[in-house]
Amino acid sequence: MKIFKCQQCAQILYFENGTCVGCRHRLGYLPDRGQMSAVRPDGTDWVALAAPEGRYRFCANWELSACNWMVPAGGGETYCLACRHNRTIPDVSDPDNHRKWQQIEEAKRRLFYSLIKLRLPRPVSGDGHPEPLVFDFLADRPDGGEKVLTGHDQGQITLALNEADSVRREQMRAGMGEAYRTLLGHFRHEIGHYYWDRLVRDAGNLESCRALFGDERTDYGEALQRHYDNGPPADWQQHYVSAYATMHPWEDWAESWAHYLHIVDTLEMAGAFGIAIAPEVDDDGTMETNIDFDPHKAHRIATVVDAWLPLTFAVNSLNRSMGQPDLYPFVLPPDAVAKLGYIHDLIRQGR
Repeated sequence: MKIFKCQQCAQILYFENGTCVGCRHRLGYLPDRGQMSAVRPDGTDWVALAAPEGRYRFCANWELSACNWMVPAGGGETYCLACRHNRTIPDVSDPDNHRKWQQIEEAKRRLFYSLIKLRLPRPVSGDGHPEPLVFDFLADRPDGGEKVLTGHDQGQITLALNEADSVRREQMRAGMGEAYRTLLGHFRHEIGHYYWDRLVRDAGNLESCRALFGDERTDYGEALQRHYDNGPPADWQQHYVSAYATMHPWEDWAESWAHYLHIVDTLEMAGAFGIAIAPEVDDDGTMETNIDFDPHKAHRIATVVDAWLPLTFAVNSLNRSMGQPDLYPFVLPPDAVAKLGYIHDLIRQGR
């Protein structure tokens, strides 16, 4: 993620801002330019100060306070590049549903920022693709029926609305022994399953993927039951990025994919802040890094990981100083780095 600033008053902005706190200008994100822009009305359209030669309109979900992205005026699109993938949203006449859906959309826009930067395919319904990317955001039935489960199936990503309840999400994280559970993490994990279909299955990369992640033809239901009955192997930290990654090759891929997006997005933000790490006690320089490159365009995974490891040591140390758990509660063994490298190379080849 980049740092943005208001074109009117130079106030630093968050990606989620809808109004500049400095000059009170309305703000909109221009995904075609990768810019957050102050905007002013021009009839039914808006002039973006970052691109005054064009005219824009807000995504239709802006009217529901659920999106701050814009679309070019006159193009016929009413939804932005992220929202046009929504197939089902909850009943937003319920204030609790509305609030949770707004949080879900915030996380989804951060996901799509990365997908656009990495130039990954994002087919939508109606464009003729056999497996378009669609999202269903579903609430549990009020009659206490079967609970909604977050998951992916042939291009359809379902996200349980209750994942936007921070208390319930933390209860689930603790109950399942997970180190990390966030809305953005869910999106990055589930989209990984989608891109396994695109970049591995459909691109003829099954054998090379199996050589690293294992054979995905292993019965998924049996693997899931075995994982919940017995837990991960005792030596899982020597080979996997998370305990859940040990469950099945598909989950190893999705966990590795999610971590790749975590790393790339966080490194871009660290670089935007000019962060450099150079501990005085580090005599041999192994913990030094200067994040002066675009991680989305790095040629080698080693460049990315060599910057990531010192950064995570620093931010984890800062969190501990505040009595907080580690911001990045994971270890990257060589086998996990090799999997990240495989994903990195597939994305570069696709571009």
